[in-house]
Amino acid sequence: MRRLPAEFEEQSFVQVIFPHKNSDWVCCLEDAEKNFIEIISTIAKYQKCLVVCDEVAYVTSKFSELKNLHFVKAKTNDTWARDCSAITITVDDEPLLLDFAFNGWGGKYEAELDNKLTQSISSTYDAPIKSFDYVLEGGAIDCNGAGTIMTTATCIFHENRNDDLHLGLLKKALAAEKIIVLSNGLLSGDDTDGHIDTLARFVDEKTIAYVQCLDKEDEHYDAFLKMEEELERFSDQNKDSFHLIPLPFPAAIYENKKRLPATYANFLVINGAVLMPTYNDDNDDLAQAILQRAFPKHDIVPIDCSTLIRQGGSLHCVTMQFPKGVKLL
Repeated sequence: MRRLPAEFEEQSFVQVIFPHKNSDWVCCLEDAEKNFIEIISTIAKYQKCLVVCDEVAYVTSKFSELKNLHFVKAKTNDTWARDCSAITITVDDEPLLLDFAFNGWGGKYEAELDNKLTQSISSTYDAPIKSFDYVLEGGAIDCNGAGTIMTTATCIFHENRNDDLHLGLLKKALAAEKIIVLSNGLLSGDDTDGHIDTLARFVDEKTIAYVQCLDKEDEHYDAFLKMEEELERFSDQNKDSFHLIPLPFPAAIYENKKRLPATYANFLVINGAVLMPTYNDDNDDLAQAILQRAFPKHDIVPIDCSTLIRQGGSLHCVTMQFPKGVKLL
């Protein structure tokens, strides 16, 4: 049996790439380091965290507590672990790491080192790796663990990724019974052409949390309304409709007249906790309360991600979970 485990299932560890002077974080490296240290330290309170870094001694020195932290040296272009890390499926309950190609979100950024990341640290994982020559980013998909995968048309079918990618290929690679594709909901300031993890996420097998915009004057209002209507029509692998949980939409945040991609959908689920991005916004507390109801057995841990959105992503984008069964060597 082949299956793509959901993020809300038990995990072995989370992988994070620490910011460095040769990444886009050179503009605000000190702030970025603080943000990543908080994320990594929070993860380590609940489970293991694998930290990929260009200078192990330097990065290790940034942490006063090393319990549950594992460090591995590797050169990277940037730090968006969600999109250049392996995606794990299970085959007869044994993990298989899928190493898809990564081309910097359609050639927007240099990505040669990131594309080689999984192979460059392959000895870190006690699991086999299967490589693919077509592009797929982790942030482009989300799954319910029971056979249904959710994605977006604007990203998955974009000509800057693949010439001939079709749902049949994805179904086979990801062991999916059904793939549901959103056609609406692109987030302003997002460089990924509409990753699903900025818009809508599985909370459990039958529940989706999604971004809802109630401000008719906001540029996202029409597209997010159409996205909501799409979600209401969707059904799972058993043809059952989903329970929907709307998340508030943060007020617009700008830098150099460019709107930044702030979204509460970019949360990370780990063992016993949900790390939730906040933006010093009036809706932060409301989003936390909603996620607490959605995850009643988890701690909801808010983390200020105002720095992360300056480079086009948020909390979920800089992490990649590895499910139970993937051991670190």
